[in-house]
Amino acid sequence: MRYHQLLLLALLLLAGSWVGCRRNETPASSGPTVALVMKTLNNPFFVDMQRGAQQAAQKLGVNLLVQAAEREVDVEKQMQIIENLIERKVDALCITPSGSKEIVPAIVKANQAKIPVLIVDTRVDIPTLTAASGQILAFIGSDNVEGGRLAGRYLAERLGRQGKVAILEGIPGHETGDARLRGFREVIAKEPGIQVVASQTANWERDQGYSVFQNLLQSHPDLKGVFACNDLMALGAVEAIAAAQKTGQVLVVGFDATSDARQAIRAGTMAGSVAQHPEDMGRLAVENAVAALRGQTIPKEVPVAVELITKDKL
Repeated sequence: MRYHQLLLLALLLLAGSWVGCRRNETPASSGPTVALVMKTLNNPFFVDMQRGAQQAAQKLGVNLLVQAAEREVDVEKQMQIIENLIERKVDALCITPSGSKEIVPAIVKANQAKIPVLIVDTRVDIPTLTAASGQILAFIGSDNVEGGRLAGRYLAERLGRQGKVAILEGIPGHETGDARLRGFREVIAKEPGIQVVASQTANWERDQGYSVFQNLLQSHPDLKGVFACNDLMALGAVEAIAAAQKTGQVLVVGFDATSDARQAIRAGTMAGSVAQHPEDMGRLAVENAVAALRGQTIPKEVPVAVELITKDKL
């Protein structure tokens, strides 16, 4: 009995060490260890990013560690993950920051440990990084401002440049969502016939996209369109529109072009979504990390294309 109790306790402790953090590792090899720290694995966008990173790691003989917090908003958990990886002495860190400013102390710690840092998808706040004397090797990602512009132009065109629209924002103060919002507003500001009647955060999450947009539909029953800064919020809006029996009456444009969003576009419940190619981001992150570890000079900016996905492009 004593043996079985000890065994059960050991298993519980092991399980507890995984709570609040998703992990994945490629089979061990003699190559370097590269860690990819993402915002979450509960978003199809980051699942695709992981897939691209794993493919590159297998090709290059890299030990890949993939870790993320349960929720994109959990900045503290992401910081803890990075600090643990620094203690583990990984060879390189590829990070998608949950907070553009908050991530800086972790980057500085990696610098002090002489671990190269590459930033993926979401930019670091450069003034904060500079003030802390932090350094990154490269940024791998797409132009989120241009993506917001693409969404704005398409929504304006589909609405005939007339009507009331709403915006579902990401987490305020986070570079990715702010950039997309900035690009969208830049375009809509030049469209006098389109009125932005509401702009609220849904924290990147589908259930919040549903509840926030449900309230917006009640407050503004004459809404004609919505731009959501990611597809999870857009799909939440689609569900709210269906619940209000207004499917087809409100145009929904999202961002990320995930598989679920593409299905919604195919079905006609979403008008379009901006694609960023996260699989390419994951692949390029690992490839450039390995190149840097081999002493090669890598570019400071590694661009990944953006494009608008609509029904005729599926």
